[in-house]
Amino acid sequence: MLESVGAALLAILWILPLAYATWAAFHSSEFTTRFELLAPLTLENFHRAWVAAPFARYFLNTFVLVSLILSFQMVLGTLAAYALARYEFRGRNVAFALILAQLMIMPDVLIVENYRTMSWLGIVDTIPAIALPYIASAFGIFLLRQTFKTVPKELDDAARVEGASGLQILLKVYVPLARPIYVAYGLVSVSYHWNNFLWPLIITNSVEARPLTVGLQVFSSSDQGVDWAIICAATLMTSAPLLIGFLLFQRQFVQSFMRAGIR
Repeated sequence: MLESVGAALLAILWILPLAYATWAAFHSSEFTTRFELLAPLTLENFHRAWVAAPFARYFLNTFVLVSLILSFQMVLGTLAAYALARYEFRGRNVAFALILAQLMIMPDVLIVENYRTMSWLGIVDTIPAIALPYIASAFGIFLLRQTFKTVPKELDDAARVEGASGLQILLKVYVPLARPIYVAYGLVSVSYHWNNFLWPLIITNSVEARPLTVGLQVFSSSDQGVDWAIICAATLMTSAPLLIGFLLFQRQFVQSFMRAGIR
């Protein structure tokens, strides 16, 4: 009973800001500070928000950025996790300890050094500069390594008897068995990098490289004051892909995390 009440309270705290943003986005500015049941609906706020900023470019940048990061994280995380879980080599425990240590470091602590590195590489104000510090995920490596260690070694031996190489064993045995973990981690990664703000703000200066979250600041820096109706409309457009994705794949989302916890 207590758990249900707590869950209900958290749900209310989460849904109230979304409800307000939805209300304000579909009504004129005069109704952002007062509620009127029969207030007329309008789509004008979405049109004004869309033409006030290059949202098409922001959406494209964000999609490319998230896809780039997730692709590298999956490939590098899989290879590193498989090596740490199944291969014996000198320094393996030290390498894994360093990966665990990275989990305890806030990404914001490394912003200055990351910026200096991107500047040295000459890629400041580009999408690769936003993605590069995140292409290897300590959390993803740890999660996959723990999952791979639960796979019976007898499956390795059986595959080798059939003539499979190490890479084939990884792709045909380990990866399919860890599919729920990939789904769970993929959802977390996409959500985090879709909403990431501070690092893209610092490393980019132009529309050509900025993602959606940074583009939203255009509406809060207007000389004519803050128009909450337009800000809410822009926020809904920014968060809509994640909300729609969650609603469509809610069952897979929950099941993936349940399986990840069981493993």
